[in-house]
Amino acid sequence: GEGSMGRSVFKRFVEVGRVVLINFGDDEGKLAVIVDIVDHGRVLIDGPSAVNGVARQVINTKRISLTQFRIKITRAARLKTLMKAWNESGVQEKWDNSSWAKKRAARAKRATLNDFERFKIMVARKAIAKSKNEHLKKL
Repeated sequence: GEGSMGRSVFKRFVEVGRVVLINFGDDEGKLAVIVDIVDHGRVLIDGPSAVNGVARQVINTKRISLTQFRIKITRAARLKTLMKAWNESGVQEKWDNSSWAKKRAARAKRATLNDFERFKIMVARKAIAKSKNEHLKKL
């Protein structure tokens, strides 16, 4: 109930330094960092623009997804400070190795396949399933 002061179920918070994934608009699919909080529904983010082209802008919190990564920066940090913290933390490499990024990459790859490539995948999957079933019958 309300009286129990247990641990919070939420692990990711809208906070300065939180790395976010933009999921709507021109910068969709790019990472950015929360630099400042405007109000309960909007935050100021920066790419850093020199790294991935996401300019400093105010964005609605509904258009971003919070990642598990945080960068240690102060509120309203300058681009130079943000760049230094971004490079030191190695967020881009951590993101590229995360299962979330790998799933997004796989989905993007699948979206670019043509009909024949999809057919080849289907045939390969059927062959794998057939060999699995034959192996299981032997057991």
